[in-house]
Amino acid sequence: MKDDVEWARSAPAGVVREALLSGVFRPLIALYVRREVVGLQHLDGMRQPAIFVANHCSHMDTPLILRALPWRWRRRTAVAAAADYFYKRFLLAQSVSLAFNTVPVERHRKRAKPDAVTMLDRLLDENWSLLVFAEGTRSRNGVVGPLHTGAAVLSAKHDVAIVPVYVAGTHATMPVGRRWMRRRRDRRRRDVRVGFGPPIAPQPPEERREVMEQVRLFFESQGAATTPNRRIAAERRRAVTAATG
Repeated sequence: MKDDVEWARSAPAGVVREALLSGVFRPLIALYVRREVVGLQHLDGMRQPAIFVANHCSHMDTPLILRALPWRWRRRTAVAAAADYFYKRFLLAQSVSLAFNTVPVERHRKRAKPDAVTMLDRLLDENWSLLVFAEGTRSRNGVVGPLHTGAAVLSAKHDVAIVPVYVAGTHATMPVGRRWMRRRRDRRRRDVRVGFGPPIAPQPPEERREVMEQVRLFFESQGAATTPNRRIAAERRRAVTAATG
């Protein structure tokens, strides 16, 4: 099953989701980590919707980011989730849609339906904000991988800002391949941090790589090891060569 679970965005489902995030996931995660949230002032005065673009190391990232968002944002934020991972089985699709308000997105272009992007378009048109993991998959080593440009294209098309979100500490707590969270060897809780960056204004679609470069630079400013866009890096080398040439 790879179809959207629309009922998960109903008002009753929203009440259940808030109870799960606040009453179940928050205390469970707090048993293993100490959470710090910074940069929320960047959301002050922003109009909704927005596209939150985050790095991705762990299944912890989604509940951490959603809980870090103020309620007025959290209640109207949908999460783009890999259709081939979360929507292959009926019960899993229903569960993640209810718990995190996920919507299925195909990561592989050959598998994508003709209307795959229109689901995200529709949500933005309906004033739903989106949480997008622009790497397309979880990092295996904690390094931020190449950032896909789909979020920048959506930002331009719908005239909505991108808010970069950097999550630190989840790779050490629950990396890929581990089924549950873990404390430090001395049994103390690990530290995780969710940092929100300044909003990035929409730019024309042809500037999509430059927009995602701004996201990458924010991640880097937060202490992340990142993977620069090769095309932008090559253009900068050519510019330096021409200037010094």
